[in-house]
Amino acid sequence: MSDNLTNASRPARRDVAALAAHPRSQVLVIGGGINGVATFRELALQGVDVTLIERGDYISGASAASSHMIHGGIRYLENGEFRLVREGVQERNRLLKTAAHYVKPLRTTIPIFSMFSGIASAPLRFLTHRQGTPKERGALLIKVGLVLYDAFSRDGGSVPRHQFLGRTKSLAALPGLNKSLKYTATYYDAAMVNPERLGLDVVLDGNAVGDNARSANYLEAVGTVDGGVLVRDRVSGEEFVLSADVVVNTSGPWTDLTNEALGQPTRFMGSTKGSHIVLDNPQLFDATQGRELFFENEDGRIVLIYPIKGRVLVGTTDTDADPRDPMFTTEDDVDYFFRLVSHVFPDIAVDRSQIVFSFAGIRPLPRHDDETPGFVSRDYRIEKSTLGGSALLSLVGGKWTTFRALGEHLTNEVLEILGHRRSASTVSLAIGGGKGFPTTDADRDAWVADNSAGLPRQRVLQLLERYGTRAAAVIDAISRSDDRALDSTPLYSTAEIDYLVDHESVVHLDDVLLRRTDIAFLGTVTAQIVDELAAIVGARLGWDADERLAEAAHVRRTLSTLHGIELAPNPSLVN
Repeated sequence: MSDNLTNASRPARRDVAALAAHPRSQVLVIGGGINGVATFRELALQGVDVTLIERGDYISGASAASSHMIHGGIRYLENGEFRLVREGVQERNRLLKTAAHYVKPLRTTIPIFSMFSGIASAPLRFLTHRQGTPKERGALLIKVGLVLYDAFSRDGGSVPRHQFLGRTKSLAALPGLNKSLKYTATYYDAAMVNPERLGLDVVLDGNAVGDNARSANYLEAVGTVDGGVLVRDRVSGEEFVLSADVVVNTSGPWTDLTNEALGQPTRFMGSTKGSHIVLDNPQLFDATQGRELFFENEDGRIVLIYPIKGRVLVGTTDTDADPRDPMFTTEDDVDYFFRLVSHVFPDIAVDRSQIVFSFAGIRPLPRHDDETPGFVSRDYRIEKSTLGGSALLSLVGGKWTTFRALGEHLTNEVLEILGHRRSASTVSLAIGGGKGFPTTDADRDAWVADNSAGLPRQRVLQLLERYGTRAAAVIDAISRSDDRALDSTPLYSTAEIDYLVDHESVVHLDDVLLRRTDIAFLGTVTAQIVDELAAIVGARLGWDADERLAEAAHVRRTLSTLHGIELAPNPSLVN
């Protein structure tokens, strides 16, 4: 969020005021990506007095640019990262149960075009983590990897074992595939259909624990004063000092930059960029048969073709990146994706007119010097130092799938420093709207009957899908309001947007368009939607006319520069 939206005249934010009134805590967590919010929730549940701050919106940086997958990382086996793969599949299996509202089984198919490709270079990759001569993996190498992956995935049958098919059966199952393939390998991981909302659920869980936990977004750590952390409200410009016995830096790719701001320069990070496009291509969507297609190009980079919400997500690249630069999908990235889609589905036309949204992000990888980006460890470590009289823990690495385990690990380190004992476990604790989420038709019917509050069945099901069992509170708010569908889109209603603004730490218009809803991701955003939402959000947050115009203009710039969406002017505002 650019500084041109800073406005000292805006009403004081309650969450920021609460932090300013309570400047001392046992733990200060800096960074509200998925690993920071997981650590915040974990600490709160142990009864620790904890504060979380995030310089932007929650789950808006690296965590918002994911491939929408929860996976063990089959290709990490080639790096020898067996501990990470084991932890990853365990956490995947747990999230299928504890976050069933947003994490679903995902059938994944690998098209294979050779038997022995990659065998000669695999030992070099395993031992040196350098690519050598680029080669896609052949059937034999993939078979070995999947046998190992199945061994790590055992957990009471959470997901089926892999299956290998020859050419004839593969093309019968997926007739749109390239006819030159020799085999397909199919296994299961998990889809994460709403990453930003899942992360927000984790934040809300932490704040709901009690008065020992508090958080604020758009609050940036900018320096130190007498051993405390100087923070700046990026809305009002107000500055004040927060202090803690332990400071935990979970700012992901920006870890070094945060430490530099705190006067503790480090060189821990060496991040890479991942890019994605979202296509509205019904033919390609149907050709996937509901499966993710996971394909390795000859250059060693992974590309996925993933049906989600009626669209097709295509990603991802793996190139070195600087966290100070804005991240966006380039024309070269698009060309690269199209070549790979055409290789996997040669009879399906894809072109730029079908791109409804694009996004890119930076992965929080450790510094890797001359190591090939695709082979940089996805594991995490914790670096310990001091900040004045406080302990400083810096997280290096981490990924979406293992956020709960990582938060548990960081919390254990903090508890040891504080001399506290762990008092609660999150291993099987439901997350947010996953608590009591109905997973059978009968349970869903019962939930709808108990929570409809007079709303039509389809509307209740829609809200249940969006918010899990947190939908009960949304339904209650809607039932007590003069609700109507938005004029600009039937997908959302006025009372629903009001609820999101009132209860989900919305500060700026793009928080709603990009993270609290999927309006932008689906490619349904229009100038009319932007202007109507600016009016609704602005009315709840006390914006004047100039602020509404500034917020709408900022959204248009963000959509254009970072997401490839150019909005025509709203005809109703053109004389």
